[in-house]
Amino acid sequence: MSLVSRLKENWLQPFFFFGNNPITLIGSGLTTASAITLVFYWAMEMIGHRFANPYLGIIFFLILPALFIAGLLLVPIGMGLRRRALLRAGQIPAVYPTIHLGDPLFRHGVLVVVAATCVNLIIVGTASYQGVTYMDSPHFCGQACHVMYPQWTAYQASPHSHVDCVECHVGSGMKSYVQAKVNGTKQLIEVTFQDYPRPIRAPLNVLRPARETCEECHSPTRFTGEKLLVKTTFGDDVSNSVTRTVLVLHLGGVDSLSHRTGIHGHHLNNFEYVATDADAQTIIAVTATNPDGTRTQYVDSTWKGPIKGVTRTMDCIDCHNQATHVFQTAEDAIDEAMVDGTPSPSLPFVHKEGLQLIQATYTSQAEAGQKITAGLDDFYRTQYPQIWQSQRPVVDAAAKRLVAMYDRNVFPSMKVTWGTYPNNIGHMAYPGCFRCHDGNHVSKGGKTLSNDCSLCHNLLAVDETHPQILNDLSLQNELHLQ
Repeated sequence: MSLVSRLKENWLQPFFFFGNNPITLIGSGLTTASAITLVFYWAMEMIGHRFANPYLGIIFFLILPALFIAGLLLVPIGMGLRRRALLRAGQIPAVYPTIHLGDPLFRHGVLVVVAATCVNLIIVGTASYQGVTYMDSPHFCGQACHVMYPQWTAYQASPHSHVDCVECHVGSGMKSYVQAKVNGTKQLIEVTFQDYPRPIRAPLNVLRPARETCEECHSPTRFTGEKLLVKTTFGDDVSNSVTRTVLVLHLGGVDSLSHRTGIHGHHLNNFEYVATDADAQTIIAVTATNPDGTRTQYVDSTWKGPIKGVTRTMDCIDCHNQATHVFQTAEDAIDEAMVDGTPSPSLPFVHKEGLQLIQATYTSQAEAGQKITAGLDDFYRTQYPQIWQSQRPVVDAAAKRLVAMYDRNVFPSMKVTWGTYPNNIGHMAYPGCFRCHDGNHVSKGGKTLSNDCSLCHNLLAVDETHPQILNDLSLQNELHLQ
């Protein structure tokens, strides 16, 4: 018997005989329908039509490929069940219905089955790759998982908004990939059963080290020198009086001769600390590596307990802990907005009233939007009716900007409010630098971690309306500081 005859009698004839059952036909239908839908979606993407809704991505990259594979599995399952049922009933024929390869119709059918099988393999491979790619995209991380909406909102406004989430949160290699997916599965279960933490936190010890993330783009050996910083603030008086603080930050770094200077140079892989909390806001001990290789420990003199807690070697993200997911304080948000001109500083008491409105407690962002808008409108309508009538568009624009800054930083459903996520850069709104440089961390030899301001910056002007230094540097007009 020829190979073709054996194939026909031992495989094709039983396949078509046992395949004539509802389960196999349903499986074939699922596979065909999902395949056609996927091909259509990919074709639409190829011609440039993008679907912005993240939940469509879940359907096309996760659900439809799963249905496609499920359909393929139903085909042999249905055939197996039918064979077992016929075997029990004693109805399996000794000779299966004849299939004639000489029949053009049947031959064409076989060719279609072979071609469809090849196409199915391509679809499964492509769908699997597309599914993994989609799950690694920022849209999936930030939009499909609604509990990450605060982080997604902050990410879009950050200087790293062009960097994919996985670049920092998932390491290279199979081990890191598997760990990320296992952790993602755990989070999916938590979300399904509404058992996720509110707010979402990312302890420093579970994040990838800076040498694998930040330093891929920001070289630690680059000498960055000094940086001029102008901080503009507005008062709570009727005229929203403006003042400016000017300082020079000693960023420093490591130069070509390996000399360490400034903030970056002195802190680069030189310190290990012990914190009492996962966010490292209370540091009770710091161990410094000296130039000669010896180590000196500085312990908080106010701490009376054992030196135990979260131990970590300091790197970039200990200070730059909001490099991507930046959440502002209410004061910084409104000052920054007023520097841009909206809310307009010409509106009396807009700083004071705006600050009170965005810091009030609301049950949702929708309620906040309504009450902030109504509150500001009501204030000017009752207290300054002439301004309310003559500058109504300015008042409306101010209200709209206040709502926007609230929506950018406060998420009641996730218990995220002003100050939920501290920023360790500086020391004004949060402890920041003073977690270590508070004058209380002392070594056994009596040496203290310095809290001398000039180590990190020089103050050139403090809360001045028109700092002379900006005129001297010809920056008054350049920075639009009138």
